[in-house]
Amino acid sequence: MEFCIINCTIETKEQAEKIAKELVNDKLIACCNIIENITSVYNWNNKLNCDSEVLMVMKTKKSLYKKTESKIKSLHPYEVPEIICTPVIDGSSDYLNWVNEQTQNCTEEKND
Repeated sequence: MEFCIINCTIETKEQAEKIAKELVNDKLIACCNIIENITSVYNWNNKLNCDSEVLMVMKTKKSLYKKTESKIKSLHPYEVPEIICTPVIDGSSDYLNWVNEQTQNCTEEKND
């Protein structure tokens, strides 16, 4: 079984909590860490921006990535939200078993 970490930035802690709760309730992710007060520097519409954001760090199975991405997009206020999936190469078997148990009732899809 393959696992992954999904990173996503958003404007507020309240928005992050709303998305995280829906994803956990839907068993798309096992856990979400919400990290406040990060600074993002980026170009958008030919303008340099430097904004305070919140980082969401979500743990799940790779087979659930596409459904999770779709759900995040449906709830996210940004036109183009940052949604990045990083594979977990290795980890504590106890923790990864827990991630699997927390997401096991969700219908999985094969990813390309």
